[in-house]
Amino acid sequence: MKSNQKGFSLVELLVVVIIIAIVAAIAIPNLLASRRAANEASAISSLRTIHSAEATYQATLGQNVNYGTNTDLGTAGLIDSVLGGASAAKSGYSFTVTVPATQVYCGTAVATTQGTTGVRSFGVSQPGVIYAATDGSIACSAAGVITGTGVAPIQ
Repeated sequence: MKSNQKGFSLVELLVVVIIIAIVAAIAIPNLLASRRAANEASAISSLRTIHSAEATYQATLGQNVNYGTNTDLGTAGLIDSVLGGASAAKSGYSFTVTVPATQVYCGTAVATTQGTTGVRSFGVSQPGVIYAATDGSIACSAAGVITGTGVAPIQ
């Protein structure tokens, strides 16, 4: 063998691979947590948009009485086509706007894959307070009240 050969030994390459694996093991969970947080922030923002659109819809097309569903708001041009579709999904959340009674509406955002795309689910109704449910079970009563396990207003 020549004594002046250049290059890395197998041990040196293995050390580098192990270091890269350790850094990846630390970084990937943080990346996934950041993605969930971004999805939840997007869901909250979308519910704020829906609430504003509902106020506009009631004042203009609803004759100061009625609210609209997802498709009603989308058709009126008050929300974008993604949220205004019959099966609205955006940033890992599914959005539903229901009108269970006159002068009442309820909008919910539920994680499409609980624990992966989001941990909490969110809801808003005519008062405009956004609520979060810790386990993904959020619903709207016939009176437009947000219900579910561990439901509390967000700060």
